[in-house]
Amino acid sequence: MTDAPSTRTVPDEPGGAIEDPPPLDREAQLSLVKAVLAWTDTADLRESDLAQIALQLTEHARIVAADLRRRAAGLPEDSQRRVLVDVVLAEADRRLSMLARGTVACCQNRARLVRALHERLDRLADVAPQAATAP
Repeated sequence: MTDAPSTRTVPDEPGGAIEDPPPLDREAQLSLVKAVLAWTDTADLRESDLAQIALQLTEHARIVAADLRRRAAGLPEDSQRRVLVDVVLAEADRRLSMLARGTVACCQNRARLVRALHERLDRLADVAPQAATAP
């Protein structure tokens, strides 16, 4: 997987693409994570609603993972913090490669991933993000 940021097409943007998505409201996302993790297996939600929540958590996980990659790039390759970030990102890539489904279990797995990515990102608060480089 490449360390380059994802590119999104934006119809109103000159050139039609931006490299970084708009910032997400961290507190709102973490509130969603907390709520999803409190659900029981019998959460009374439609499958389509669960699918939308899973997609929202997936996108948030991708954005946080990209930020984590940019921050980790500022650490020496033999740094213990860099090694731990690499492990978390490898697991995130593996989990995000799986199709998001409209189930409570999928939503909770994505919520746990978002929480883990934020926890690792918080541990790199003292590291300035590196500028993205072209592939």
